[in-house]
Amino acid sequence: MRKTLITPLGGDVIKAIALVCLADGIVGLSYGSLATASDFPLWVPMALSLLVLAGASEFLFISIVAGGGSPFAAAAAGLLVNARHLPFGMTVKGLMGKHRATQLLGCHIMNDESVVFGVSQNGHAQSRAAYWLCGLGIALCWPLGVLIGGTLGKIIPDIKVIGLDAVFPAILLALTVSALKKHQTRRRALTGMAISLAAVPLVTTGLPVLFSLLGLAAWRKHK
Repeated sequence: MRKTLITPLGGDVIKAIALVCLADGIVGLSYGSLATASDFPLWVPMALSLLVLAGASEFLFISIVAGGGSPFAAAAAGLLVNARHLPFGMTVKGLMGKHRATQLLGCHIMNDESVVFGVSQNGHAQSRAAYWLCGLGIALCWPLGVLIGGTLGKIIPDIKVIGLDAVFPAILLALTVSALKKHQTRRRALTGMAISLAAVPLVTTGLPVLFSLLGLAAWRKHK
């Protein structure tokens, strides 16, 4: 039987990836609604969702321009937020294949979620499959959510009032709770969280999460 992309993955991993992709699509509803409610034509958030494919930067761009800021300043802020993709790229470069076309596509679908699933698997085949399945899933669900949300934007100007913006962090929390049962993991996570929160008033939006990685370096693994 011919191997498929998901062959190396277990059912629990596939289910987790599906939930995260669904959550991203729901967040896309909020983003699309916010964009069209701020008088952007639907093609603007749709173009960003397909060509940029980076939710935090897209939200930031729309918010800055809607608030009267320059599109160039908004684009620069988005690039700064996405600076975390530089270390991400170095981490997952072995999962993108050797052909230039697949490398370009692999870079385009790289996001927080696909990187997390990619690096958290046991074995290269599992890591590669998880990375691509999550990345491609989000590349499909995010624009679809934006399209639906943008279409409904004039009807429901603020999707936050019905709590859809809380779905994504809630699902991520549910997926990580089991890992926090390990003392070492919990200690590093709490340290990273404290560092990240302390950085919030000091740096621009999107960068505090980078500082949370220092939680990994703060505690060495004891053998």
